[in-house]
Amino acid sequence: MSKRLLLLPCLLLLSALCLAACGSSGDDEGKVEEAIEAAATTTDPADCAKFQTQKFMEQTSQESGSGALKTCEKEAKKEENAESVEIANTEVDGSNATAEVTLSGGNSLEGQTLEVALVKNGDQWKLNEVVKFTKFDSAKLVESFEREIEKSGEASSKFATCFIEAFKRADQAEVEELLFHSSGKGFEEIAKECS
Repeated sequence: MSKRLLLLPCLLLLSALCLAACGSSGDDEGKVEEAIEAAATTTDPADCAKFQTQKFMEQTSQESGSGALKTCEKEAKKEENAESVEIANTEVDGSNATAEVTLSGGNSLEGQTLEVALVKNGDQWKLNEVVKFTKFDSAKLVESFEREIEKSGEASSKFATCFIEAFKRADQAEVEELLFHSSGKGFEEIAKECS
C-alpha cells in the first residue's frame, strides 16, 4: 500500500479528532453559560446545590456550612436573584472556566460586572468563586445597598447610615475584600465601627 493511501485515512482521523475537540470546547462554553444564567436567575431552591459549589454559596452568603445553602434556597424562593445576566469572555480550560457576568435586576450587585470561576463536577458546571469586579460602579453599588436597606425598614437608623457611608468611602479593592474574600469579618468590623 502506498504512503499516500495511508496518509489520507490519518488526515481524516486527525480532522475528525480536531472537530470533536473544538466542538466539545464550544459545548462546554455553552454549558458554562447555562450554569451561570441558571444560578443567577433561579427561583428553584434545588438549583442552589445543582449550579453552585459550597465554596460559592459561602462566599456570596457570608454564611458557612448548611447555613449557606439555606440562605441560597431562601433567596431563590423569595425571587431575590437577578432578573437577567449578560455573559462575556467565557474561557474553558479542562474542568475549570471563567467568565464575566453582568447582573440586571433583583440583586445588590446589579449593573456590576464580575469575573466568576467555575468548576466541572461530573458533567455539571458549577459556580465556584466570584474572583473580582471587572467593571465597578461604586455609586450604583451604594444605590443598590440603599434600596436593600430601605426595603428592610432600617433606612433611617444610625447604623444603616454609617454602613452606607463606609461603602461610599471604600475603593474597589476594599469592596472586593469585604464582599468576596472576608468571610463576613469585614461586615463585623463595619458593624463594630457603626455601633
